[in-house]
Amino acid sequence: MFDKIKLVVFDMAGTTVNEQNIVYKTLHKSIKKASIDVSLKQVLTHGAGKEKYKAIVDTISAVNPNIEIKEIATKIFIDFQKELDQAYENLDVKTFKGVLELFSLLRKKDVKIALNTGYNARIANLLLNKLGWKKGQEYDYLVSASDVENSRPHPDMILKAMQHFNIKDTANVLKAGDSAIDIEEGKNANCGISVGVLSGAQTKEELLKANPDYILDNLGDLITYFI
Repeated sequence: MFDKIKLVVFDMAGTTVNEQNIVYKTLHKSIKKASIDVSLKQVLTHGAGKEKYKAIVDTISAVNPNIEIKEIATKIFIDFQKELDQAYENLDVKTFKGVLELFSLLRKKDVKIALNTGYNARIANLLLNKLGWKKGQEYDYLVSASDVENSRPHPDMILKAMQHFNIKDTANVLKAGDSAIDIEEGKNANCGISVGVLSGAQTKEELLKANPDYILDNLGDLITYFI
């Protein structure tokens, strides 16, 4: 099965990038500042992996369906962007154990590496710059929520990456992420393999609801399937 894979599409935060859940902690902070009673757990459950404005809307809708969403969500999103910029200034961004070794093996096997994310392109590139990752070295392609019309769980980001590499058959694509919506994205794109990892936003029980083919503790564990 894995020998057919020509493209892997990896989520960023919580999957390839260890930013200590700062995005969802910041999202939680901004929603709380708007006097909406919500827990970090609820933010992770309803918002993980999504484009961040949608994450705000879906979280608020889940915890308080009587609130007029549009106006308050826009204000929270603006505050969130300011807070996140400040949080990232001094954040020590790292990757997870085994990820760079996995990237190296995939590149030796001529498997293309795409990173995709619910962030916009500016935030995604900020993270990559902090890591020192460069296109053509650690990864081959980046596609963010701001690069497509429809973000997760729609398959647009995966399909855009396939188009970039001229890969026609979705059976040749593996999608991996730390949230159920990552798995749903892969399923909606009809990817050959979908992988959930437990290094980020959601629990094994939450990931199982999306029916991934594999659940791993850490993305680096995937290396054994390609050797």
